[in-house]
Amino acid sequence: MTDKLIIGGHEFNSRFILGSGKFSLELVKAVIEQGGAEMVTLALRRANVGGEENILDYIPEGITLLPNTSGARNAEEAVRIARLAREMGCGSFVKVEVIRDTRYLLPDNHETVRATEMLAKEGFIVMPYMYPDLNTARDLANAGAAAVMPLASPIGSNKGLSTRDFIKILIDEIDLPVIVDAGIGRPSQACEAMEMGAAAVMCNTAVATSSDVALMARAFKLAIQAGRGAYLACPGRVLEYSAEASSPLTGFLED
Repeated sequence: MTDKLIIGGHEFNSRFILGSGKFSLELVKAVIEQGGAEMVTLALRRANVGGEENILDYIPEGITLLPNTSGARNAEEAVRIARLAREMGCGSFVKVEVIRDTRYLLPDNHETVRATEMLAKEGFIVMPYMYPDLNTARDLANAGAAAVMPLASPIGSNKGLSTRDFIKILIDEIDLPVIVDAGIGRPSQACEAMEMGAAAVMCNTAVATSSDVALMARAFKLAIQAGRGAYLACPGRVLEYSAEASSPLTGFLED
């Protein structure tokens, strides 16, 4: 009950962050509820005040909004999008995405650091999406990031923890929440990320492309909880070349 996720001084019970970019608006509420998510990302274009369909009308009260800077190609564009989101009432959290690469959609780490520094100085709670690189993560921490969000594999690929070893380095070396983002395709992969010591997992495509999105959201919720529990419990050692009985095989035989 006391194991809270703390980002920028705000406490969360759930460690499942839901991306809403690929859901029909009618499904958003059910997925949030079944997944137990307390933080939901949204693209600014889906929060058009006065438009016919506004995603904000479908998100339950009490949910923390995490607008992203999707579409930004440099730091200045990311800052402008973040400011617009705050003016529209989305709050001070922002997921910084700066992507110039249109083929692989890999984040521009250099521009991401620049945007993080500018937004942190303006009082935003900045959660930058990044390629998992230790030096970049250190630069982001120094720039004022509240968390780092390394990709597990390319956006939308559902390939899982392709960058597992690099994410583990960040978990071990960075004194910020490490939130695994992009490419997680199965609840079991989310569980593995949490067992490694990740602070949270963000997922969108894996849920949105399943045949039952609400059920898949619930599966991710349970997997993330299981992985967190396993991490806190400190899994037992692995025996490489021998076996050890879980119950004594001798003793009673000698009586």
